[in-house]
Amino acid sequence: MSVSDVSATPLIALERITDEGFAEVEGCIDGDHESLVLYREGDEVRGWLNICPHAGRRLDWAPGQFLKSKAGDLVCAAHGASFSLTDGECVAGPCKGDRLRSVAVQVHEGQVFLRTSG
Repeated sequence: MSVSDVSATPLIALERITDEGFAEVEGCIDGDHESLVLYREGDEVRGWLNICPHAGRRLDWAPGQFLKSKAGDLVCAAHGASFSLTDGECVAGPCKGDRLRSVAVQVHEGQVFLRTSG
Protein backbone atom coordinates (compact mmCIF):
# COMPACT_ATOMS: atom_id res chain seq x y z
CA MET A 1 0.00 0.00 0.00
CA SER A 2 1.34 3.43 -0.88
CA VAL A 3 0.49 6.74 0.71
CA SER A 4 -1.54 7.58 -2.40
CA ASP A 5 -3.93 4.71 -1.54
CA VAL A 6 -5.14 6.45 1.63
CA SER A 7 -5.72 9.92 2.97
CA ALA A 8 -2.48 10.74 4.74
CA THR A 9 -1.12 13.66 6.73
CA PRO A 10 2.63 14.11 7.12
CA LEU A 11 3.70 14.07 10.78
CA ILE A 12 7.51 14.05 10.99
CA ALA A 13 10.60 13.10 9.03
CA LEU A 14 11.72 9.57 9.92
CA GLU A 15 15.29 10.80 10.56
CA ARG A 16 14.01 13.01 13.40
CA ILE A 17 13.13 9.91 15.44
CA THR A 18 16.13 8.03 16.79
CA ASP A 19 16.13 4.28 16.22
CA GLU A 20 14.41 2.63 19.22
CA GLY A 21 13.36 6.12 20.31
CA PHE A 22 10.21 8.17 20.65
CA ALA A 23 8.73 11.35 19.24
CA GLU A 24 5.66 13.34 20.23
CA VAL A 25 3.67 14.88 17.39
CA GLU A 26 0.24 16.41 16.93
CA GLY A 27 -2.30 14.70 14.69
CA CYS A 28 -5.97 15.09 13.85
CA ILE A 29 -7.96 12.03 14.98
CA ASP A 30 -11.72 12.00 14.41
CA GLY A 31 -11.67 15.78 14.02
CA ASP A 32 -9.76 16.44 17.26
CA HIS A 33 -6.13 17.53 17.52
CA GLU A 34 -4.37 14.94 19.66
CA SER A 35 -0.90 14.37 21.05
CA LEU A 36 0.58 11.20 19.56
CA VAL A 37 3.57 9.13 20.64
CA LEU A 38 5.59 7.53 17.85
CA TYR A 39 8.10 4.73 18.36
CA ARG A 40 10.70 3.90 15.72
CA GLU A 41 12.28 0.51 15.20
CA GLY A 42 14.48 0.59 12.11
CA ASP A 43 12.34 1.77 9.21
CA GLU A 44 9.10 0.87 11.02
CA VAL A 45 7.12 3.30 13.15
CA ARG A 46 4.21 2.53 15.46
CA GLY A 47 1.93 5.17 16.95
CA TRP A 48 -0.54 5.60 19.78
CA LEU A 49 -2.49 8.39 21.41
CA ASN A 50 -0.31 9.96 24.08
CA ILE A 51 -2.88 9.06 26.75
CA CYS A 52 -2.58 6.43 29.48
CA PRO A 53 -5.79 4.37 29.75
CA HIS A 54 -5.41 4.30 33.54
CA ALA A 55 -6.19 7.93 34.32
CA GLY A 56 -6.29 9.70 30.95
CA ARG A 57 -3.02 11.53 31.55
CA ARG A 58 -0.22 12.02 29.05
CA LEU A 59 2.48 9.34 29.01
CA ASP A 60 5.47 11.70 28.70
CA TRP A 61 7.18 13.19 31.77
CA ALA A 62 7.85 16.41 29.85
CA PRO A 63 6.65 17.31 26.34
CA GLY A 64 8.15 14.74 23.98
CA GLN A 65 10.21 13.03 26.72
CA PHE A 66 9.23 9.39 27.31
CA LEU A 67 10.49 6.74 29.72
CA LYS A 68 11.54 3.28 28.56
CA SER A 69 11.96 0.41 31.03
CA LYS A 70 14.97 -1.91 31.11
CA ALA A 71 12.63 -4.53 29.65
CA GLY A 72 12.02 -2.24 26.66
CA ASP A 73 8.48 -1.06 27.46
CA LEU A 74 7.03 2.45 27.31
CA VAL A 75 6.41 3.63 30.89
CA CYS A 76 3.71 6.12 31.86
CA ALA A 77 5.41 8.91 33.82
CA ALA A 78 2.36 9.51 36.04
CA HIS A 79 1.69 6.07 37.58
CA GLY A 80 4.32 3.72 36.14
CA ALA A 81 2.13 1.58 33.88
CA SER A 82 4.29 -0.26 31.31
CA PHE A 83 3.18 -0.78 27.72
CA SER A 84 4.53 -3.18 25.10
CA LEU A 85 6.04 -1.34 22.16
CA THR A 86 4.85 -4.14 19.90
CA ASP A 87 1.10 -3.73 20.40
CA GLY A 88 0.53 -1.12 23.15
CA GLU A 89 -0.75 -3.65 25.69
CA CYS A 90 -0.29 -2.71 29.34
CA VAL A 91 1.98 -5.42 30.72
CA ALA A 92 2.41 -4.01 34.26
CA GLY A 93 0.88 -1.39 36.49
CA PRO A 94 -2.56 -0.09 37.36
CA CYS A 95 -4.16 -0.77 33.95
CA LYS A 96 -2.65 -4.21 33.26
CA GLY A 97 -4.51 -5.92 30.43
CA ASP A 98 -5.75 -2.64 28.92
CA ARG A 99 -3.94 -1.08 25.96
CA LEU A 100 -3.00 2.20 24.37
CA ARG A 101 -5.19 3.40 21.51
CA SER A 102 -3.18 2.81 18.36
CA VAL A 103 -3.14 5.18 15.42
CA ALA A 104 -2.36 4.11 11.87
CA VAL A 105 0.95 5.50 10.67
CA GLN A 106 3.01 4.69 7.61
CA VAL A 107 6.55 5.50 6.52
CA HIS A 108 6.89 6.59 2.91
CA GLU A 109 9.94 8.20 1.27
CA GLY A 110 11.48 9.18 4.60
CA GLN A 111 8.33 10.73 6.07
CA VAL A 112 5.95 9.38 8.71
CA PHE A 113 2.31 9.86 7.77
CA LEU A 114 -0.90 9.59 9.78
CA ARG A 115 -3.25 7.37 7.79
CA THR A 116 -6.99 7.74 7.66
CA SER A 117 -9.33 5.88 5.36
CA GLY A 118 -10.32 8.08 2.51
